[in-house]
Amino acid sequence: MDYQLNGKVVIVTGGNDGIGKAIATTFHEEGAIVVINGRDGEKTRRAAEAIGPAAHGIAADLTKPEDVAKLVEFASTFGPIEFLVNNIGIFESKDFFEIDDARWGEFFDVNVMTGVRASRAVLKGMLERNSGSIIFIASDAAIKSIPWMVHYSMSKSAQLGVSRALAELTKGTNVRVNSYLPGPTATDSVMTYMGEIAEQQKKTVEEVVDNYFVENEPTSLYRRLIDPSVHGRAVVALATNPAMNGTAQRGEGGIIRSAF
Repeated sequence: MDYQLNGKVVIVTGGNDGIGKAIATTFHEEGAIVVINGRDGEKTRRAAEAIGPAAHGIAADLTKPEDVAKLVEFASTFGPIEFLVNNIGIFESKDFFEIDDARWGEFFDVNVMTGVRASRAVLKGMLERNSGSIIFIASDAAIKSIPWMVHYSMSKSAQLGVSRALAELTKGTNVRVNSYLPGPTATDSVMTYMGEIAEQQKKTVEEVVDNYFVENEPTSLYRRLIDPSVHGRAVVALATNPAMNGTAQRGEGGIIRSAF
């Protein structure tokens, strides 16, 4: 399918690994000019090189407003920003009673406010051009709150609220704002997490993953970790579909036990 992305500029925040890199790669494969960011400039540069010749990386920490401006200014040198994918996020498994106020604030700042800042920087321009699309990368945890990741679930639920509210600002235009909800995915960070559990329990990673879906995600229909590239294709399709606005598109393997 031709998504008509040739030469169009997309920012994928935190696109130097995991789901973000998969999304950036898919956009690049479809002909887009891709800009990614990360706190580690060298890692981001290498990731951009791996994605392809029309991919560009810049060191930018989006918890800092001045770095948001730097990222947007850099991306704008390649043309109008047509797509923004708010992908930056952190996660951890932690007992609710052990999460202090500072950690709650950090999760909200990284997982929610980075997307707020980036959207604030590009949405007005999109509305003025009457063209553009923003995607927030949320999680199945936004709907099916996870008790061992309460702070993470909170931040992902907040993303859905922000995304829908921003979509309301686009009414009657060709600009769209949506959310995408991936489920457990075989990213490097998740595989590291599974590896640590395997070492603690003296099991193989495969055994830990299998057991995860038995004990922690029994409602999953997919019953395995999702390849990040699957999300890349889904996000490009969502970002370019003119009929999809204000939605929360699920790609979590059927974990959320609901028809809606």
